[in-house]
Amino acid sequence: MFFTKSSFSGDRVFALIVLALVVGGLAMFSSAALGLLARPDGSPWRLALTQLVLGLLPGVIALFALRFSRPDWIRKAITPFYIIAIILTTSVFIPGIGQTVNGATRWIDLGFTTVQPSEFLKIATILMVASFLASAKGKLGNFMTGLVPFGVIVGIPALILLLQPNTSTVLIIGATSVALYFIAGAPWRDFAIIGLAAVVGLAILVSMRPYLMERVMTFMDPSRDPLASGYQIQQSLIAIGSGGALGRGFGQSAQKFNYLPEPVGDSVFAVFGEEFGFLGTTFIVLLFVAFAARGLAIAATAGNAFGAYAATGLTLLITFSAFLNIGAMLGIFPLTGLPLPFVSHGGSALLAALASVGIILNVAAHRAKKKA
Repeated sequence: MFFTKSSFSGDRVFALIVLALVVGGLAMFSSAALGLLARPDGSPWRLALTQLVLGLLPGVIALFALRFSRPDWIRKAITPFYIIAIILTTSVFIPGIGQTVNGATRWIDLGFTTVQPSEFLKIATILMVASFLASAKGKLGNFMTGLVPFGVIVGIPALILLLQPNTSTVLIIGATSVALYFIAGAPWRDFAIIGLAAVVGLAILVSMRPYLMERVMTFMDPSRDPLASGYQIQQSLIAIGSGGALGRGFGQSAQKFNYLPEPVGDSVFAVFGEEFGFLGTTFIVLLFVAFAARGLAIAATAGNAFGAYAATGLTLLITFSAFLNIGAMLGIFPLTGLPLPFVSHGGSALLAALASVGIILNVAAHRAKKKA
């Protein structure tokens, strides 16, 4: 039923791409999770269960619910969703509710599992920006009706996330939001202001948080501290390099056993590279390229401005995350800790990604010129 004309008359090709990413992602995750068996505290079965029950199942439900929702209902729900997402993300700072791991306070502790509300805040912020831009036609040239409200919409979530700290999510939200702002026709003056603010903000963050400078230095010279800051990238490059052209075979990765620090997290691409080699990783990259191309094509034929901005923003949000993760594992970008969408462990991230797909498919089903 995933491909029936009645269900996905808007864009069955996009649905097929997502299905390939989800199914392939589950296989990749399953193989990487087996690496935890060699660790004293490893629990691959629990991780697999949470990925399915708390990520895939509610994610598919959200996808279909949003796909078949009326577009005006989605638009009306954006402001309440944005406010609730901010409240939930802020609640991680409340003692007894929030959970701190490795110095970061990003999770709500539910007892039997945890939830990362920032995954939903990403979607809420992009949809809020899309709604604002759709309503601000002809007003972006005015500083008070353009840059100021845009800055408030993006700035509030950014401030909360920086306090957690969750710099990588701020980067993704900021890059996607600014891209939408540019597409909407904002004046170059605003981009000069945003660029200057970004440079100053980054300089302040690096001076206040030494680990950010350490990541930059490791990116510049991955071999400078191979047993500490450079360990993850070194092990990732070993895994990907040992995969060769065709890989060792499914489930045959050696690096996932006690070498890669996060085999089911942000290092899952390295595990895939070792098992499926250059050919397999190229296929995954092309899938994300196809995802981006088809998502932007849907946005280009959207029936209204909000649909165009929403589809563009959500497509870019997922695509930016994917290529920053892949680039970090290849040493092209500094390590960010971002998960690989549809693949890395994290029920909240998988649920959010599938919900985003539901909205994009909704836009596809109501676009101006429908194409099968």
